Amino acid sequence: MRKGDSVQKSELLHLHILMFQIRMYFEAITHDEIPTERYNSLGISPLHFHKDRKAHKDALFTLGDEIVSHILGKTLPAVNYSHETAPLPLVAAQP
Repeated sequence: MRKGDSVQKSELLHLHILMFQIRMYFEAITHDEIPTERYNSLGISPLHFHKDRKAHKDALFTLGDEIVSHILGKTLPAVNYSHETAPLPLVAAQP
């Protein structure tokens, strides 16, 4: 790591878990599997706590790159959001 790189291993593990969840969420809502051959070839998952910081950093960036590359190669449908489909909860304000 370079001097000044203050990202701790626990933070990289957390980011790795989040990136993995982003992949799973995208695949669940689109029913489209993201090919992750490079990520898989690293032989590391967010659950490999014993791996070092560099291994998780490499995995995080590789997985992120594969997700973004896949999304950029797709034409995604527009999301039709309506306040009727997800109403906001009513909040009472006290004077």
